[in-house]
Amino acid sequence: MSTPTTERMPALYLSHGAPPLADDPVWPGELAAWSADLPRPKAILMVSAHWEEAPLAIGAVRTLPLVYDFWGFPEHYYQVRYAAPGTPVQDVPDRGLDHGAYVPLVEMYPDADIPVLQVSLPTLDPQQLLEIGRKLAPLRDEGVLIVGSGFFTHNLRALSPDGRITSVMAEFDDWGRRALDARDLDALLDFEHKAPAGRLAHPRTEHFAPLFVTLGAGEADLGAQRSVIDGFWMGLAKRSIQLG
Repeated sequence: MSTPTTERMPALYLSHGAPPLADDPVWPGELAAWSADLPRPKAILMVSAHWEEAPLAIGAVRTLPLVYDFWGFPEHYYQVRYAAPGTPVQDVPDRGLDHGAYVPLVEMYPDADIPVLQVSLPTLDPQQLLEIGRKLAPLRDEGVLIVGSGFFTHNLRALSPDGRITSVMAEFDDWGRRALDARDLDALLDFEHKAPAGRLAHPRTEHFAPLFVTLGAGEADLGAQRSVIDGFWMGLAKRSIQLG
């Protein structure tokens, strides 16, 4: 096992996929290669699209059963275990990791030996989430990997088992890539109006919202932003980025 880092950790936004991600021939390897290229974190702070609660809530700090917050999948997807250790904080609710947290972490850190703390999305307002990320940013200097977990496009009507990509998903992904490469925070913050078919790519914006926590936490490294994973999965853009 590698030693946890004493250097500043990057901030990540990843498209987490659904439980069948584990069966994809490409994506698990991309996530595993990504984590192998990162310094080993002391802990992981996860903000998932699948937990909205205000005011901001902190998840379980001891090992609890996972939250299988999905329906209609084959039984083996409900048998996944990820017994990550908790973290030493007080007065928190008893809530296990949801699939926005554990699905990618199973691929990135399969030994489940790094403490993981999940916090809720207290709002979907991009500017407020950017400010939350800015407040979390100092944790990066303590070896904490901050991860916003969503999906770069997320319209379930566009899901395509045969991989067909609609023009809406492709155009939004391309616009988002260009906005990130241009470090255009103003455009990203106003994506519902600035992006092509923004409300079709995200009929509800909870899967794009964690990006703004990541951008706030990694704002000092915005100039070093890069897409680590791109492409599409079942018709949805799986673009995932790293800052720092």
